[in-house]
Amino acid sequence: MTENRYLLSNASNAAAERFAAFVELFDPSTFAHIERLGIAPGWRCWEVGAGGTSVVGWLAAKVGTHGHVLATDIDVTWASGAADQTSPQVEVRAHDAALDPPPEGQFDLVHARLVLVHIRERATALEAMVGVLRPGGWLFVEDADPALQPLSALEVRGPEQELANRLRSGFRALMAARGADLAYGRTLPRLLREAGLSDVRADASFPVAHPACARLETATIHIIAGQLIENGIATPEEIELHLANVAAGRLDLTQPPMIAAWGRRPF
Repeated sequence: MTENRYLLSNASNAAAERFAAFVELFDPSTFAHIERLGIAPGWRCWEVGAGGTSVVGWLAAKVGTHGHVLATDIDVTWASGAADQTSPQVEVRAHDAALDPPPEGQFDLVHARLVLVHIRERATALEAMVGVLRPGGWLFVEDADPALQPLSALEVRGPEQELANRLRSGFRALMAARGADLAYGRTLPRLLREAGLSDVRADASFPVAHPACARLETATIHIIAGQLIENGIATPEEIELHLANVAAGRLDLTQPPMIAAWGRRPF
């Protein structure tokens, strides 16, 4: 996957705000799941599509100085800060999970959050992630399923919610045009079993009316505004109106369900 194929560019000025919202919305669940998988000092971890620094830094603290965390992304602008905070056990590397060969060596944990849903070559990337697991190692994948719950505003009370949902629909269309599978999240348990992993489990959650949902919405709209306008999905005036509605706190926004699935390579 090259940068121009990814709708939500890490190079955007609003990317940092998106990552900050992810920290609030998703990190607690991510960390709780990994804790239950038994992360311990000395583990070797591959964080695929690291994006921000929060997960990388947390993993580094858990594995300690005798462990190793490889953080990869197509754009390591934001992830690079993690190396300064947690070195020497953190390695940040530019890497395309869809096209580049997997890293050498075996890993105790491979984790990807909101990565595979976006790329056309997701089957190849998943195969590569499974292939670098050590016997007993865990693959933990978290991906959204926008088709399962497609709305931005669950309770439609008037034009403000209708506009929010129309822009969310346009956002989904733009993602699909770039190869995103909007129903991918629900397939993860089956895909992990078919990949030969054992002890496969999954669950799902999504935030409703969380303050970070509004910040994530604002950052996302700023990133995709040009595409929304160019594709006739919304006018500049409608985008400004929606951003004003979000800022005024009149919308109880949500995000698509996040489906978390995990399994381990048999011993």
